[in-house]
Amino acid sequence: MLIRKVSIGVALVALTAPTAGWACSSCGCSLNSDWSTQGHGGEPGLKIDFRFDYFNQDQLRSGTGKVDRGSIAFPTDREIQQKTLNRNYNLTLDYTVNKDWGVSASIPYFDRFHTTIVDGDTDISESKTSSLGDVRVLGRYQGFSPSRNIGIQFGLKLPTGSYDNNFRGGPQEGELLDRGLQPGTGTTDLLLGVYQFGALSRDWDYFAQALFQQPLNSKRDFRPGAGVNANVGVRYVAYESFIPHLQLNARAEKRESGAEADVENSGATLVYLSPGVTVPLGHSFNVYGFFQVPVYQRVNGYQLEPRYTISAGVTYAF
Repeated sequence: MLIRKVSIGVALVALTAPTAGWACSSCGCSLNSDWSTQGHGGEPGLKIDFRFDYFNQDQLRSGTGKVDRGSIAFPTDREIQQKTLNRNYNLTLDYTVNKDWGVSASIPYFDRFHTTIVDGDTDISESKTSSLGDVRVLGRYQGFSPSRNIGIQFGLKLPTGSYDNNFRGGPQEGELLDRGLQPGTGTTDLLLGVYQFGALSRDWDYFAQALFQQPLNSKRDFRPGAGVNANVGVRYVAYESFIPHLQLNARAEKRESGAEADVENSGATLVYLSPGVTVPLGHSFNVYGFFQVPVYQRVNGYQLEPRYTISAGVTYAF
């Protein structure tokens, strides 16, 4: 009875929980490449995953619709962002201790170019940041049943990323870049998650996962919004040479808070569809790629969103 309740809870959270933001401009894409929570590689030992995400946030949106920049006359009384070009890298080290326990550390690196017209200005200001982001450390336990297909996650996001980058050109040159665009938030965040995976049939597997993030402090008058990432996915495992995937990724985030926060233009609910494929290149080595497109977007104020995201990665098990 307990296992059944946990199983139902995982599915409900993953399908109905508000989706997790992490300020859209400061996060990577919401694709789930946490293979251990999807049932891949349960053997003890070290696994390495390296992923690249490319997305160009060039679509200005408000609520659930697009904003026509051509109808805006400058100067205005609010900031009008132009685009944020992201080339993000993420290295994940995952160690499975035994059938029940595991731990992982994710190390992001952000390469981001941003342009905007700040309220009162008529010309574009620009920034370029290339820096380590906030490291995440997660433990997991999945010893709730003999099948070990239901688990929990727990850990912290650490304040390893910088948050003191400035604009490099335009009227705002030398001024502090918006905190939501900085590589790090400056805060330590609590991470709590739940997941389930299994077989739907002989040829189809599934997974469901949700991860809650709650900032535990504020830093220099800034506190990011709490949020949840929720993911469900299936994969077709009948072929040996490649494995097709399909994920539904959702995230939601509350507004930022503090004197340095952009309260009006923060917080969102976003849902993406992500088809992809994994190609095994031997017993221990895999490459994968995904193409992520938005299916629902609701943002507070004016925010930039991408039309699509391309992700590619490699995994290796020692």
